[in-house]
Amino acid sequence: MKQPLQITFRDMPHSDAVETHIREKVAKLDEFYDHIMACHVVIEQPHAHHQQGKLFRVSIDLTLPDGELLVNRSAPEHHAHEDAYVAIRDAFKSIRRQMQDFVRKQRGKVKTHETPDHGKISVVRGDKDFGRILTADGRDIYFHRNSLVDSGFDALEIGNEVRFVEEAGDQGPQASSVRLIGKHHIVGE
Repeated sequence: MKQPLQITFRDMPHSDAVETHIREKVAKLDEFYDHIMACHVVIEQPHAHHQQGKLFRVSIDLTLPDGELLVNRSAPEHHAHEDAYVAIRDAFKSIRRQMQDFVRKQRGKVKTHETPDHGKISVVRGDKDFGRILTADGRDIYFHRNSLVDSGFDALEIGNEVRFVEEAGDQGPQASSVRLIGKHHIVGE
């Protein structure tokens, strides 16, 4: 960071432990994006109404080379913010998401949707409620009856073509969101 970190305690006594916690959070932001110019964190505990506990409010102002990011976490209905560390955590989660979006835009990265994986049904075990998909690259992927979308498990046949989303299962890769497709749906493969 180009300028020293500023931490302001408002309507509450200074706390070395809270200051250290904030410094650690800012150091993690600086590791993620090392072009931070300046950072000002304000933690306050405004006077509360008699029916509620005192809630902490955290503001973070980050100055970056091509912009400024601001978080002002003030959630009077969020009683978890009666704990300063929870309020700080939530504020830093929010500023980190903003930084990730900022960095993506700065790098020109645009989210793209990947085409789901493609394969053919190689095993159907109706008595055990599962099947297997053989992918184009020769991998064998497990799927459960409940993974099928828009078609019935009992209508599946070996050789049916499907699209699916692969995810890590307890015993290796597995397919979710399995969709039966016709040959006319396959484009560019």
